[in-house]
Amino acid sequence: MSLSSSLNQARSQTDSMFSLLDPDALYSRPVADRHRLIFYLGHVEAFDWNLFARHALDLPPFHPTFDRLFAFGIDPEPGKAPADTPADWPRESEIRDYAARTRATLDAALDRLPQQLLHVAIEHRLMHAETLAYLFHNLAYDSKRGPTPAPSENSPVSNTLVPIPAGPATLGRPCGDGFGWDNEFELHSVPVPAFKISKFKISNGEYLDYVRSTAAPAPHFWIERNGRWRLRAMFGEIPLPLDWPVYVTHREASAYARHRGLALPTEAQFQRAADGSSPVNANFDGWDPVPVTAADPNPRGVSQLVGNGWEWTSTLFAPFAGFEPFPFYPGYSADFFDNRHFVMKGGSPRTAAPLLRSSFRNWFRADYPYVYAGFRLVENAE
Repeated sequence: MSLSSSLNQARSQTDSMFSLLDPDALYSRPVADRHRLIFYLGHVEAFDWNLFARHALDLPPFHPTFDRLFAFGIDPEPGKAPADTPADWPRESEIRDYAARTRATLDAALDRLPQQLLHVAIEHRLMHAETLAYLFHNLAYDSKRGPTPAPSENSPVSNTLVPIPAGPATLGRPCGDGFGWDNEFELHSVPVPAFKISKFKISNGEYLDYVRSTAAPAPHFWIERNGRWRLRAMFGEIPLPLDWPVYVTHREASAYARHRGLALPTEAQFQRAADGSSPVNANFDGWDPVPVTAADPNPRGVSQLVGNGWEWTSTLFAPFAGFEPFPFYPGYSADFFDNRHFVMKGGSPRTAAPLLRSSFRNWFRADYPYVYAGFRLVENAE
């Protein structure tokens, strides 16, 4: 597929996300420490304009106010939520006119754009197709339209530890071998001692036993009604599916691991266990998880290491040796090398195919509850 076709396909993904919303929901803020949804309608277009017009085409701005207003998202510290009101934002029709003109102007010059910048625009938009799902998930159900979730059969999960022999883990990607973000470079090998890892992601049922035995807080996506636990799926509530992966924060995953006397895998351990894995419930296959047992294990005997939920690692997000930021997007990774964000690997049901490559690194703060991220455990050799 050509890059122009890929860009149009990515646009279709973000366009389809906004088509799910009741019009009044555009000015809501379903997550307190993020922008109102109307921001993202303009952001994906302003990002493309600012990237292409400034760094490749030398085009004069036609709406500099919107170029600035929609340039950057926010990642405030907890307790420092924005205080704007819906009236502070432009009308939807103005933003859609801006988007249409942006696309038309840029499409007329696509043949003059460097491939690297096109890849950046495509993957940035695909990332937002996923992060929009996190935000939409927190809307009231009457504010969005989508398929009613189907209850799970709730089969019990026997989650054993699979031995992984000592050997090298390959991280990163070589320069000059296709597109990658700045934090993916360069390719290198890390020696990994033998360890054992959970065959499956930790399931809701396993986590429920922990909540009941320790009185730990329930995860963000659970809700208790009349003494019964239910899951807040994307488009409706269902009885808690005990065989689906639990989505939790890094802090919650770490506490569970300590309770079990085990640990979260490092990035290198995850990658060693993930060799030969194929995607499961990824690339917009669905809105919600599937059972952790829904696919055959990879050649190492471990299941669903790509798809059905990102997986937290114990590795702080940091640069590989020789890291060089993109000159046109210097803060993409470097702004988060702060010893507070942790690497996630794999992918979720809403992760696009290009982002499922083994070198891709995702990251979030330890206490961020909205991401579709689960985890598994490791037992390290004595």
